Amino acid sequence: MKLEYNTKYPAIDDLREKAMKRIPRFAFEYLDGGCNEEVNLHKNTSEIREVELKPYYLSKHVASDMKTELFGHVYDAPFGVAPVGLQGLMWPNSPEILAKAAFEHNIPFILSTVTTSSIERISEITEGRAWFQLYHPADNKLRDDIIKRAEAAHCPVLVALCDVPTFGYRPRDIRNGLAMPPKMSLRNIMQIIGRPNWALNTLIHGKPRFETMMRYFPKNMDIKQLGKTINETFSGRLNEEKLKPLRDMWKGKMVLKGVASEEDTEMAIRLGLDGIIVSNHGGRQLDAGQSTIKPLASIAQKYKGQIKIMMDSGIRTGPDIARTLASGAEFTFLGRSFMYGVAALGNEGGNHTMSILKVQLQQIMEQICCEHVTDFRVT
Repeated sequence: MKLEYNTKYPAIDDLREKAMKRIPRFAFEYLDGGCNEEVNLHKNTSEIREVELKPYYLSKHVASDMKTELFGHVYDAPFGVAPVGLQGLMWPNSPEILAKAAFEHNIPFILSTVTTSSIERISEITEGRAWFQLYHPADNKLRDDIIKRAEAAHCPVLVALCDVPTFGYRPRDIRNGLAMPPKMSLRNIMQIIGRPNWALNTLIHGKPRFETMMRYFPKNMDIKQLGKTINETFSGRLNEEKLKPLRDMWKGKMVLKGVASEEDTEMAIRLGLDGIIVSNHGGRQLDAGQSTIKPLASIAQKYKGQIKIMMDSGIRTGPDIARTLASGAEFTFLGRSFMYGVAALGNEGGNHTMSILKVQLQQIMEQICCEHVTDFRVT
């Protein structure tokens, strides 16, 4: 497809700045923030950017091709849309906007259990090509029903989330009333009044709801009751005993997301999983941990070829994607960059952000004479 983007916003930082001015502060801080002192939030990106690529200027370079095979499908680029919760809070209808753009750009879109569109709706938009990320329910019957729905929607990949055994301590969200259970303050209402475009679009599309989960909740719950129910519904602590039945039930490809150690990688291999996503939940769960690029390098060196190794958290730009691939990842996922794009540009944000990432990555490949995404090397 032809790559077109708004030249007023050629950088991800431009989109972030625009998003900050366009949506209420509580929504922007939910998107932009991390946990505790946000040390790991910033380390994620800064330590990726310490990676330096090795050029081959005098090689017999003919052309650069971003196409990447993953789980039997050839994608047009080695990146996809990471799962993000409560996307409709940040910009109304954003899961649908991003799913549609991902389908048109032929890159994977991962739907979160706790975002604001349903499995069925996203499957319809992507013709059954969207992946599904599972927050593990406390009740096995609920787990089984969600799995059956994902299977009926033809999701090719199930992503089991393992890095949220507890809810992260996020001071920004606590101050803004977005902790569990959430509450709406006068300050939040004033922020909404100050963002009439966001408010109007929210009015048109309706207040954000956990659409995949709504059928399991009693009707007419207020926001406090809903928050309490969400808290009680999920048991994020995964272990071998919980992963085994998931592997047995799911006949498609299965990926473990949130891996940050060799030990968890070995368990994923032992249980017959098809891939891992090295991740620290975007710096939103463990501030005292490593950035994602650090464990990626050691995991890739030891286990590449035994399981597909992917990464998210901290990746913002085309150069970041290249650095991550050079460090051993076979595929990458971005969350905040796409949400900045949609929050900044609405319906055009998904296509815009995917286009500039492709253009950036293509330029880097041609600059360093890299023919395939597997050819990236560090200095």
